[in-house]
Amino acid sequence: MTSLKKVFAILFVGTIMLTSAAIAPKVNVTPEEKVAAISKEIDLANANGKISKAELLKIATVAKGEKLTFKEKVALKIFGKKIGNKIVESSNTTGSGGKSQVIALILVLLVGGLGVHRFYLGYTWQGVVQLLTGGGCGIWALIDLIRIVTGSLQPKDGEYEKTL
Repeated sequence: MTSLKKVFAILFVGTIMLTSAAIAPKVNVTPEEKVAAISKEIDLANANGKISKAELLKIATVAKGEKLTFKEKVALKIFGKKIGNKIVESSNTTGSGGKSQVIALILVLLVGGLGVHRFYLGYTWQGVVQLLTGGGCGIWALIDLIRIVTGSLQPKDGEYEKTL
């Protein structure tokens, strides 16, 4: 009976040792190195204009700095396509897309009552309202003219690339 207890004890300890996770030492990575690694992964994944689920998983793992939890993997599966599309959009666009203050000024002068300048600057909803109201009977268009000249009406996603 003693030898049977020894065998079970050895099997029990062996099982515990084999199934227990080893604790890996934490490596100190500076934020700059982490950003560079993430940028490199995004550039590699974005070479064909799309990011696969495996590439997105790799990017998320690099960003976190350690293995993802089950919940994070599930969230990545659920929202992966939207996240991948946002990564592709953000890496392909730069600033305001080259909006010019001169073009916005010309648009507000010529067709300000139709709100075309608002569409140009990225304010689609306000452009629709201006289109339906005739630029607020011209008052809204006049206010926008003043705001464009003074530079207080900027493109929705940044600043003007070319100013007056």
